[in-house]
Amino acid sequence: MYKIIPLFFALSQILLFSSCNHQNKSNKKYIIGFSQCTGTDNWRKTMLEEMKRELSFYDNIELVYLNADGNSETQIKQIEELVNRHVNLIIVSPNEVKPLSSIIQKVYDQGIPIVVVDRRTNSNKYTAFIGASNFEVGQNAGRYAASLMKGKGNIIEVTGLPDASPVIDRHNGFIDIIKQYPGLKYIKEFVNYNSGDSSTNKPIEDFLKNNLNIDLVYAQNDFMALDIYKICRKIGLEKKIKFIGIDGLPTKQGGLDMVENKFISATVLYPTGGKEAIITALNILDNKPYKKENQLTTTVIDSTNVRIMKLQSEKVLAQQLNIEERQKKIDEQILITKNQSTLISLITAALLIVLLFGGITYYYLKQNKKITARLAQQNEEISAQKNKLVEVSAKAEVAHQAKLNFFTNISHEFRTPLTLILSPLEELMLNSKVQATTKQSIQLVQKNVMRLYRLVNQLMDFRKIEFNKMQLRASANDLISFVNEIVSSYDTLAHNKNISLKFLTSEKNLQVWFDMTMIDKVIFNLLSNAFKFTKENGYIHVCVQKDNSNAIIIIEDNGLGMNADSISHAFEPFFQGEYENYKGTGLGLALSKELIELHKGSISVKSIKWKVTTFEIHLPLGNMHLKENEMIATPESSTFITEDAKIYITELNDRVYNNSETEENNTQKAYSILIIEDNNDLRNYLKAKLSNTYDIMDAENANTALQITFDNIPDLIICDVVIPGKSGLEITTILKNDIRTAHIPVILLTARSDENQKIEGMKTRADAYITKPFSFQFLEQTIETLLLNREKIKNHYSGEVLSASKSQTTKKTDRKFVSEFTAIVEENISNDNFCVENICAKMGISRNQLYRKVKTVMNCNANDYIVSARLQKARYYLLYEDLSISEVAFKTGFASATYFSTTFKNAFGTTPKEFKSQKNN
Repeated sequence: MYKIIPLFFALSQILLFSSCNHQNKSNKKYIIGFSQCTGTDNWRKTMLEEMKRELSFYDNIELVYLNADGNSETQIKQIEELVNRHVNLIIVSPNEVKPLSSIIQKVYDQGIPIVVVDRRTNSNKYTAFIGASNFEVGQNAGRYAASLMKGKGNIIEVTGLPDASPVIDRHNGFIDIIKQYPGLKYIKEFVNYNSGDSSTNKPIEDFLKNNLNIDLVYAQNDFMALDIYKICRKIGLEKKIKFIGIDGLPTKQGGLDMVENKFISATVLYPTGGKEAIITALNILDNKPYKKENQLTTTVIDSTNVRIMKLQSEKVLAQQLNIEERQKKIDEQILITKNQSTLISLITAALLIVLLFGGITYYYLKQNKKITARLAQQNEEISAQKNKLVEVSAKAEVAHQAKLNFFTNISHEFRTPLTLILSPLEELMLNSKVQATTKQSIQLVQKNVMRLYRLVNQLMDFRKIEFNKMQLRASANDLISFVNEIVSSYDTLAHNKNISLKFLTSEKNLQVWFDMTMIDKVIFNLLSNAFKFTKENGYIHVCVQKDNSNAIIIIEDNGLGMNADSISHAFEPFFQGEYENYKGTGLGLALSKELIELHKGSISVKSIKWKVTTFEIHLPLGNMHLKENEMIATPESSTFITEDAKIYITELNDRVYNNSETEENNTQKAYSILIIEDNNDLRNYLKAKLSNTYDIMDAENANTALQITFDNIPDLIICDVVIPGKSGLEITTILKNDIRTAHIPVILLTARSDENQKIEGMKTRADAYITKPFSFQFLEQTIETLLLNREKIKNHYSGEVLSASKSQTTKKTDRKFVSEFTAIVEENISNDNFCVENICAKMGISRNQLYRKVKTVMNCNANDYIVSARLQKARYYLLYEDLSISEVAFKTGFASATYFSTTFKNAFGTTPKEFKSQKNN
């Protein structure tokens, strides 16, 4: 039922908007930019009106009109503005030819369609041109002048801007005709910059007054012709002189009106091309056929045809007004239709919603009855379960108390055997007859017994706090001397580890009420942690200071630091940090926090990973915060500080294996082992025990381990799972995926004994997974077995050459040479152009040196080894990969399958095909 609801809503939305969307569906929307050189004269106004008239038939076109007011620089900026507005097409009527040609060409090169109207440019880089031929306009004016004057008479010409292309072309066309009539004389050319300005026309007026023999005035537009007509009427020459204009605009007081009113004799029609420009632009945008060059037709209008032309223009205008009126009514009908469709959709949606909610209501009424019955049944079951839970809870509480009592009792019981272990150990350490090697083992046992002793004490304290049985016994003590005594007990350890240990304070003495047996545990624990995480040449600073209400103890080190997650959980019970060998029980900081809070104080930590860690303890000054039973008058003896120092510092002493037994034995061993372990005691212990049989290399972090592995290629690796940097699992994955080290057996050591964790370790292709604590004899036998099995596999798959080379390489330098040599060969096994010269180049030795070294160390020829390695790889592919004989030959670097088969048969006495078929059988 729940799935029906969104379906109905979706259906109603579709019905609601489908009609509206259908009505609104239209052609793709376009934006056309129009840059007009000037918009002030009637001819250009007519062009714009024609464009708008044509666009009224399209509802998907937006026209952006910009007027440059006769300024070329302004027009260039306007065109750039249209480009930035991402218009679909640009129409340009250039103000001047030269300045505008470059910007039009630039827009065209950018891939934007550009239509030039009226005036041409110096380049043909435009999409289309719309305009009449001004040269033809001039010719028509010349022909009419010759006809009107019967081939005789004097003529003057009035033009616009002399560098505009229409002016030049109209002048040239006119001259082209009248020069054919010797009786026609071209007297003079006048420039009229601003039609209607009497000061501009003053030179023409003066000229006409002094030259009464002028018969015809050729003006390059109708309004110039009208200006000259008015001048002639002023001086009484209007009937003697004939006037010819250009444009023939159908507007009021335009060229047609001037001819009809006999102000001018004739006008040459110069069509604006506004309509044609829009039609061409739409064809370009819709990818329809269009002409690049569109020349408009021109003609002469005089008294013989002016009436017809005016009637046609008036009819077109009337039709346009009628169309616009009809379009308004259509728009009104469309709006009504949309509103009706929307209303119908809303009604339909409302009916659907009513039906939907009616169905839902009916459904839930039925379901409600079922649910009520089910809830009644469940209520009975819950009541029964509640009674059982109460009974089980009571039993669990009894069991919990029994466990706690057992845990507390067993913790007490641990202390007696630990004391009995420690006392004989101390006697043995003082016995001069005990050998130095035995003392090392005793030191290691003593160190870890101390650690167990400290953990048992922490567990007992933590349990006391849980059951509110930890009684605070605070007294007034000098915090400065107290903290200084604890810090001083670490001086020897700091010296041995080359760590800068400083106690800093500006106070001579600072009386604070605190329980010495509790606060010493806190400071010892924080200092011990600082020494654990701080490497050699680091620093640990302890600072004591005060503010208005608190004594403040700050312990800072530049050790490993903590990440954000560790900081947020640092004081939680049983939380363990990032590194396995530093984890402990997770009780130290939690216990410290509880002890500080018993003093009504606080403890906090700040840390930056790999840089600095700062613990800050605040203890309230005075004793107003303490209850009467939490205070004692006489301070307790501080002898326990010595005992606690012994417990905490013995564990941190890692100078156990430092005699001659752990020093590197100069005798070369048959195999080398790399031990990767960041716990110094365990690493040194394994190193000491294994160094008699194997060459031992060691590393305490992932980066060092990988560097040693690739430099020395050990025969076996023992790796802890959790170490700084990459984990043991990641190291194993890297080594097993690298062809240089994939053959090295890897033994993983870890405290993780869960079955899934073991499976995760074996997925990395580790060869053995041993959990801590482990038997050294078992580890030793595992090492021996893995090395023996690896040797047998090598002998089986690598042939006599590899086994012979192994028996010859006992020196470290020789093993490194063999490892590097074999790795280079293995990397290039599929390269048929690979040869001895390539090995020499990579190893940086000469050909003769290589041959001698291989012969001496590996007891074989370098070329023979390469061929043997290719053949052994081929055997592997034939045994374990589903490849054809040709593919195997290619993957093992043989130039052809025939040569491969011949070489294979010579080496193994059978062809690759026979060998593969035997394997399949």
